[in-house]
Amino acid sequence: MNKMNQIVIEGNVVRTPTFKETPRGTRVCTMPIAVDRLYKDRNGENVKEVGFYDVEVWGENIGSMIAKNGVKGRGVRVVGRLKQDRWKTADGHNASKIFIVAEHVDFKPLFSQKQARMPDSGGEDCGADSASVQSEIENLAEAAAGIRMEAAAEDTTVF
Repeated sequence: MNKMNQIVIEGNVVRTPTFKETPRGTRVCTMPIAVDRLYKDRNGENVKEVGFYDVEVWGENIGSMIAKNGVKGRGVRVVGRLKQDRWKTADGHNASKIFIVAEHVDFKPLFSQKQARMPDSGGEDCGADSASVQSEIENLAEAAAGIRMEAAAEDTTVF
């Protein structure tokens, strides 16, 4: 019986995902993410801790979706498992690396910089012009397209 090995992690894409190909021709997409942790130290001061993690996505379909939607800074939630690679260095020392193999990836919606600076209207008219409304509609359409692509990618088994 297999032991439990599952992780759910949320963060932001650090840089554009890259593709590699194994010797057998299988494509692997690598996406580095950063995860913030906020806590208070003994003196009651806020401390921000950042962890960086490599996420691997196996398979052409889901990898292509990751490469298209995984723009730097975009929020992402990854469900997967931990994997450890081990090897011997040239000088004979043991080395290892732990990374996340994604089984499911959700991207948070993209919003323009202008929308990020707009005040919360609280239900009141904030004076948005038609250009900003059109921009919001385009962003929502892009997010919906990403969700449809993710749903189609879920039908693909990732090993």
